Amino acid sequence: MQTTSHLLMIRPVNFSFNTETAVNNAFQAQNDVDAQEKALHEFDSFIAKLQAHGVNVMVINDTPTPYTPDSIFPNNWISFHSDGSLFLYPMFALNRRKERKPHVIETIKKKFEVKTIHDLSALENENEFLEGTGSMVLDRENKIAYACLSPRTTLMALGKFKEASGYSIEAFTSVDMNGQEIYHTNVMMCVADQYVVICLDSVRDEMERKSVIDRIKNSRKEIIEITFNQMNHFAGNMLQVNNNKGEKNLVMSSQAFHCLTKAQIELIEGYNLIIHSPLDTIERNGGGSARCMMAEVFLPVL
Repeated sequence: MQTTSHLLMIRPVNFSFNTETAVNNAFQAQNDVDAQEKALHEFDSFIAKLQAHGVNVMVINDTPTPYTPDSIFPNNWISFHSDGSLFLYPMFALNRRKERKPHVIETIKKKFEVKTIHDLSALENENEFLEGTGSMVLDRENKIAYACLSPRTTLMALGKFKEASGYSIEAFTSVDMNGQEIYHTNVMMCVADQYVVICLDSVRDEMERKSVIDRIKNSRKEIIEITFNQMNHFAGNMLQVNNNKGEKNLVMSSQAFHCLTKAQIELIEGYNLIIHSPLDTIERNGGGSARCMMAEVFLPVL
């Protein structure tokens, strides 16, 4: 299945602008002095909205120590799969590596069956990085991992994921309007069950763009293009989820929703409902949005 109704989300205690990630995350724009308070309000409102739509969310509180300002984005360090496997990923920023907290995994194990743990974090010692479903956007049904290469997503690390998971890799280069490599694939594309939202203009190499387009079309998904400007407003940072009735929803921030055209919204709503919530502080200071906050849990339920 491409979608799940089970999500893991981490409630922040020390959310703030992370100078270690800002070196290659152009989406981080501001350092708010009251970021934690505002982010917590946005987080709780987002959770309430998801639950009101029937989405199952496991909320785990972060711990004050060690200091982890980006813990609100768990999809970068952990992923869960329907065969019972759990992946731990090598992280670029030193302080983000501390997000791999045992209490999160132990809480997951109380509700879901974990059969195998693939720990790729030792790749950090070789300066090889792969930041989970930020670095990769997974077509789970067709076992394709789309990945734009960057300092946080290396070919060697992708190869290790391929060996352990059996996924094929569609790697390419994606850049912003200034020619800077986009730090995470999930800000420029979203793979749903029947469509893909993607900023194709960011894939400047014609052969790579053709390869990506062919992969998407061969998987029988419709391409919904977004512009650079829409990508900058996190319109690529979306996730399709199920609710407890089996209905599909596309989750995004309110900023992302409001930058879409009427035609794009109608196209998306032809496939599923849209859920959006204001995440302005989190987006400004963290450089990530709705999709980054949700780690999908495909593990078997105990």
